[in-house]
Amino acid sequence: MPEPEQETGGSVPPAPPPSRPPAGGHCGNCGSPLLGEYCYACGQSVSGLVRHFSSIVGDFTDTVLNWDSRLPRTLWPLLVRPGFLTREYFSGRRVRYVSPVRLFVTLAVITFFVAQLMLSFGDGMDFDKDKPTDVSFSQVQTVDEVVRQRDEALAELAQARGGSNAQVPGLGAGLGIAEKAIRNSADARIRVLQRKEAKKEKKAAASPSSPGPAGAAAEADAAVDAERAGVATPDDGSAMPGAGSSDGAGRDDSNADSGEDNALSFNGRPWNAKTNPLVVSWWPDFANRWLNAQVGRGKKNIERMRTDQEFFKDAYLGAMPATLFVLLPLFALMLKIAYIFKRRLYMEHLLVALHSHAFLCLTLLLVFLVMALQRWLAPDPGALRSLFMWIEILLWTWMPLYLLLMQKRAYGQGWTMTLLKYSVLGFCYVILLSFGAAFAAIFALVNA
Repeated sequence: MPEPEQETGGSVPPAPPPSRPPAGGHCGNCGSPLLGEYCYACGQSVSGLVRHFSSIVGDFTDTVLNWDSRLPRTLWPLLVRPGFLTREYFSGRRVRYVSPVRLFVTLAVITFFVAQLMLSFGDGMDFDKDKPTDVSFSQVQTVDEVVRQRDEALAELAQARGGSNAQVPGLGAGLGIAEKAIRNSADARIRVLQRKEAKKEKKAAASPSSPGPAGAAAEADAAVDAERAGVATPDDGSAMPGAGSSDGAGRDDSNADSGEDNALSFNGRPWNAKTNPLVVSWWPDFANRWLNAQVGRGKKNIERMRTDQEFFKDAYLGAMPATLFVLLPLFALMLKIAYIFKRRLYMEHLLVALHSHAFLCLTLLLVFLVMALQRWLAPDPGALRSLFMWIEILLWTWMPLYLLLMQKRAYGQGWTMTLLKYSVLGFCYVILLSFGAAFAAIFALVNA
């Protein structure tokens, strides 16, 4: 029997397969039949938290860290192939790599967490229990004792500069700040003690029962103490000059006796939240109250920093990931201005910024790991220690070279224009980064 002829101009669609019963039961939220890992009606996932812990850990590493096959496909070209990941994203090949935002945030958090463990301002410093560690000198009652404690603290800082700590990045700058704080605190306390001694002498001189030679002897003793400390003596009981300014006659005696109130001053007088607050004229009252509360917290943290050098370091490094995240869009805007005639979208420049900052965090992380291996495997001078030092030098050298090659490959301009823009962008970004570091230091000082 001949088959029936099909209609010209089209084919007969195949019959739909018979519907299958739901394979996974019903959704616990809305009761709809489940046809997959998610409910098609309300979107709830089939997998909840009530399951094996190992599967939850696997979901966490995949969701937060992309800890799967994409990680090695991302980290290796990020480290050794400048501009490769950025060009892959420009070409639309994205699913095989870790998201740029997640990559940068994860690397930044891990890098500066490791930095808090690796960098230390206290290694090699031996503060014995019987030695006074309060370098604020607020409780010391004699000039000689202030000088002795100051010299001991400075000697311990000098000892911390040597030995295995000499190679720690930023240690010299941090110890220099600590030395300056110790000297300033000691000088402030010496001035307070001399001022109090001068008041006693004036009272003794004004008293009729006090003989003149006794006052002269006390004055001579105060001059000897000041000469030992390297601070000028008061002239006729007048206020001692501060660093770059005069104490003036309007200084309250209570503030002068405290010694530590001299650390912060506004309007030529020591800061006080009630008697001499910091006021911004065009700010509302609640904003000025908040500002003075932050100043008070910062002042307390400064006093703590003088005895706990790790305190500020940890707070500062902890604030750096957020600081870099704030600087990212500004750096992308700088790229947008530098390559304005390329007619690229702002988000493309932001991709370049994300990948470049992720590379810097990854390289810094490798530097810290090399430092850890050096301290573990090669604590003493030798060939292995020299090898680790050369690896660190190569990593530091690779950073600027990588960024130059990345800028060249991502934007495709000639070497002359690339070098010119790279130099200008680098100079501007260093200035921007210095402001960011300063604000991070203030934030760490206030919110630690």
